Amino acid sequence: MSSCASSHVTLDGVYGFDARGIAKRFRHAAIFGALESLTEGETMRFVNDHDPLPLLAQIDQRYGRQVKVTYQQRNAEAVVIDFAIVPQAEMAAAVSEGCGSGGCGCSGQ
Repeated sequence: MSSCASSHVTLDGVYGFDARGIAKRFRHAAIFGALESLTEGETMRFVNDHDPLPLLAQIDQRYGRQVKVTYQQRNAEAVVIDFAIVPQAEMAAAVSEGCGSGGCGCSGQ
């Protein structure tokens, strides 16, 4: 991810990204561009008018564990998802502990 940062950040270090105002044909490219501009430990709060399941699959395929996805809101009014860039040290710890141990954030099953 990039070291370039934007000045549009909330007090808790979360950058807002409202996809509802972006033409549908440009949304995924804009979202990937925004994710690429985040640095380790930064979060983008994504707002959309629907649950973007195909986008989430693309993010998982492209970034794997580097991007942590956390739903903040999921209803008919809006879907709000935090995309957090996981620091390399956390990713290395998860890999060294092995998936299935619960150390990577999974349930350990």
